[in-house]
Amino acid sequence: MIASPALERYEAVIGIEVHSQLRTSSKMFCGCSTDYDGAAPNTHVCPVCLGLPGALPTINKRAVEHVLATGAAIEASAPAATRWDRKNYFYPDLPKGYQISQYDLPLASLGKLTFDTSDGPFTVAITRAHLEEDTAKLVHATDADGRKVSLVDFNRSGAPLMEIVTEPEIRTAEQARRYAEELQLLLRSIGASDADMERGQMRVEANVSLRERGSEPFGTRVEVKNMNSFRAVERAIAFEIERQAAALDAGEPLLQETRGWSEERGETYRMRVKETSDDYRYFPEPDLPPLHLDADWLATIRAGLPELPGARRDRYRDAIGLSPYDAAVLVADPDASALFEATMAAVPGLEAKPVANWVTGEYLRLRNAASAPLTVSPAELGAIVEAVGSGTISRAQGREVLESHATSGDPAASIIAARGFRQISDSGAVAAAVDDVIAANPTAVADYRAGKAQAIGFLVGQVMKATRGQANAALVQAAVRERLEADRPEEG
Repeated sequence: MIASPALERYEAVIGIEVHSQLRTSSKMFCGCSTDYDGAAPNTHVCPVCLGLPGALPTINKRAVEHVLATGAAIEASAPAATRWDRKNYFYPDLPKGYQISQYDLPLASLGKLTFDTSDGPFTVAITRAHLEEDTAKLVHATDADGRKVSLVDFNRSGAPLMEIVTEPEIRTAEQARRYAEELQLLLRSIGASDADMERGQMRVEANVSLRERGSEPFGTRVEVKNMNSFRAVERAIAFEIERQAAALDAGEPLLQETRGWSEERGETYRMRVKETSDDYRYFPEPDLPPLHLDADWLATIRAGLPELPGARRDRYRDAIGLSPYDAAVLVADPDASALFEATMAAVPGLEAKPVANWVTGEYLRLRNAASAPLTVSPAELGAIVEAVGSGTISRAQGREVLESHATSGDPAASIIAARGFRQISDSGAVAAAVDDVIAANPTAVADYRAGKAQAIGFLVGQVMKATRGQANAALVQAAVRERLEADRPEEG
C-alpha cells in the first residue's frame, strides 16, 4: 500500500538507531547510583563520571549481561572478545571530551526483529547492539536577571547506555514506529531496560533518505532526532519523507545533516551538519582491557531469557486460539499477560476468549483508572468469568463484582451473595419487566415506530435499570423488539 504521494515516485530508505538506558543500580564505569530521577543536579557524581584527571573506569558486569541478553533475544551473534573505544567529540554535556563506546567489535551483531504492521509481519535486520556511557544533561533556562543560560547536570553522565542499529531496510513511517514499539516491548520483557520514552530512557533516531523507485544508489541521508513518543517517530519520518520529496522534485540539493522534530509545529528543523565516523577519531580505550566472553556465560544468559513477545503472541494465536488483536493487546501489557496466564492456570477448563476479554477490557479499564496499584486474584477473576458465562450473573453485575473485589479483596462469591446478584433468565419475568417499561415510556415507543431505531436501546436500558442489571440482556433485547413489533398498528 502506498502511504503517501511521495512514495509513488520515491522509495524511502530508513535506518533506526535506538539508545536505551540499561536497568542497573550503578553507572557504567563507576559506582554512582543510577537512581537520579528527581534528584538535585550534580548529586550522583564522582571523579570517574565527571571525567576528572587520573580517574579510572571499571566495567559494569550487569550492563554487559543486559546487552548480551538483548543480542540473544534478537538472534545476534556475540564475539569471542570485544574491546572499548574512545569516541571523541566536544559538547558541553560530555565531561571527558570523549565517550567510552564500542566501534568495530560490538557485543552483538547481525540480529533481526520481526513485528506486525498493517501490511502483515515485517522483519528488519539489526546491524549491531553495543554498550557505551551516557552523556550529561543540558538544561536550558532563564536566570533571575532574565538571561538565557545553559546549565549542565552530570547525574546522568556515565549511565549505561545500549545503542541498537538497524540496517537501512525500513521503508515506511509506520514500519519505523512498529519496530520501535516492538523493541521497547522486548527490552522490557527481558528486563534489560524500562525503556520509557517520556523519561528519556529510550531515545529513537532515524536516518532517512529517498531514491527514485527502481534505483539502487542511496540518496542523501538525514538524521532525525528529538522524537519523544512513538507517535512522534511516525509523524517525523512521514514529514521528512514529504520534505525530501518536495526538495528533489524542485531540483534543490539535500544536505547530510541532523534535524530535530518539533511536535508543536509538526515539522523537522535543522540542528547541525551531520558528522561521520571519521570525525569521531575512534581509537581503543587504553584504560580498559579487552573483554573475553566465556561460552558458558553466554549459554547461561540465553537460558535465562523469558518467553519473548513474538513467541508469546504466536502461542496465544496458534495454540490457544486467540485473535491476533487479543494476542497483541495482552502481550503489549505485561500485567495483562500475567493475569491472563494466571487466571487460565487457576481455573482449569476456562475458555481463553472470555478470559482475554475480561482482562483486556474490564481489568485494564479499572487498572488504568486507579490511583493506586490494583490487585486482582486470578482465581477470583476466573470465578467471575465462570459466573457470567454460566448465566448465574449478568455481565454488568460481573463488572461490579470485579470492581468490588479489586477494591476490597473480598471473594467473588461473597460479593455476589451479599448483593443478592443473580441473572433473571426466566422469559416470563423478563416479559413482565418489558411490558412495564413499554407502558411507562410511550414517547420512546412512538419514536421507534416513527423510524428512530435508537429508541430500542433506551427501552432496553430502562428494563435493565428496573431489574437492577439482573435481567439477561440478550433476552431483554429480543423481548423488547418482539413486543414493539407485535403491538405495531397495521397499515392500511
